[in-house]
Amino acid sequence: MTNTFVQSNSIAAFQKAQNYMPGGVNSPARAFGAVGGQPLFMARAEGAYLFDIDGNRLIDYIGSWGPMILGHAHPQVVSAIQQAATRSSSFGAPTEKESELAELITQCVPSIEKLRLVNSGTEATMSAIRLARGATGRARIIKFAGNYHGHVDSLLVAAGSSAANLGVPDSPGVTAGTSQDTVILQYNNLASVERTFAEFGHEIACVILEPIAGNMGTVLPQPGFLQGLRKLCTDYGSILIFDEVMSGFRVALGGAQEIYNVRPDLTTLGKIVGGGLPVGCYGGRADLMDQVLPAGRVFQAGTLSGNPLATAAGIATLQLLRDTPPYAYLDQLGKQLLEGLSSAASRHGVEFHIARSGSMLTFFFNDRPIINWEDADRSSRSSFAKYFWGLIHRGIYMPCSQFEALFISAAHTPADIDATIDSAEEVFATLKSE
Repeated sequence: MTNTFVQSNSIAAFQKAQNYMPGGVNSPARAFGAVGGQPLFMARAEGAYLFDIDGNRLIDYIGSWGPMILGHAHPQVVSAIQQAATRSSSFGAPTEKESELAELITQCVPSIEKLRLVNSGTEATMSAIRLARGATGRARIIKFAGNYHGHVDSLLVAAGSSAANLGVPDSPGVTAGTSQDTVILQYNNLASVERTFAEFGHEIACVILEPIAGNMGTVLPQPGFLQGLRKLCTDYGSILIFDEVMSGFRVALGGAQEIYNVRPDLTTLGKIVGGGLPVGCYGGRADLMDQVLPAGRVFQAGTLSGNPLATAAGIATLQLLRDTPPYAYLDQLGKQLLEGLSSAASRHGVEFHIARSGSMLTFFFNDRPIINWEDADRSSRSSFAKYFWGLIHRGIYMPCSQFEALFISAAHTPADIDATIDSAEEVFATLKSE
């Protein structure tokens, strides 16, 4: 069933790119450092499929790392962007579309009473941390090993995803002074958080986490973990920040906080909020958000924040998700993929663990349950690399990392899932358990 797969044009394009960009890419998530080989260069995408510059068609399970929940080039989203572009790509002045997108977000995520649009998830988390510190007058923050919150200096400590794949958990250039107020704890270990609060709780400005982790692979919160964090933050006057850049609008219209019925003080969003264009936001309690300049004194600004093309794409996407929710269908496809991969791996003696939340899923080459970064880190990177390339050669494009979630879109079909399972079974047959 192996497709005729060629990569000569992508290899040439990558060689050229390395002359002008570090490592030939503009984000390490696009490099194939964790799986070996050279990345594919894309020409176009449609629905559930990518088409690279060598003419290979691939079923896409990264969806631009999450935002393409409706599939690529959705006609209504494309039309919205085109219409916005005829009016101008940027004004540097307020537009009604900014308020329209903000209103949509607040309607879908009840914990967000007011918000500020920014240009990326990194900007959102950076700004939310600054706001938490400004509002509380405290310096310390708690984050969890394996949770990635963008390339913010104070948060790029024990991060997952790209940093883990490159073997650089702490980036050069992040100074001791920048990170000295960051406390790193184990995800899903509520007892360690309780001990930390007991020791210096009144110095802690905030706790930030992915309520459903996606940057060490998909890792779900254990029962009581999110609720326990909520109580501790309330008791000690700290700010609870949910980083839902990945899970927001993905696992449910209201994100992970809807599923687990936990209300954070602040939420960061990105990816789906922009319908595939660069946008993010942070928002939450009105009394907190009113401390942001110019209503308050906490500084944050951005020339292109609320960009008209991004707001147009975001509005079109969120309206479709609200008015014709795809979540039951996405859950059905996710269940189909989980069950199919599980059966295929079991038939061939592959040691594995699969974690899923709706249309987010990770196949770990690891025979133990994964509840934190230490568990995830024991997964076999070499087996994943063989799996990744085996699927590429069969027309399936998975995340190029054991520690990234895959994403299913509403454009995928049951036939796409079956083709993926069949291809995976062929690859599993060639693997030896490690």
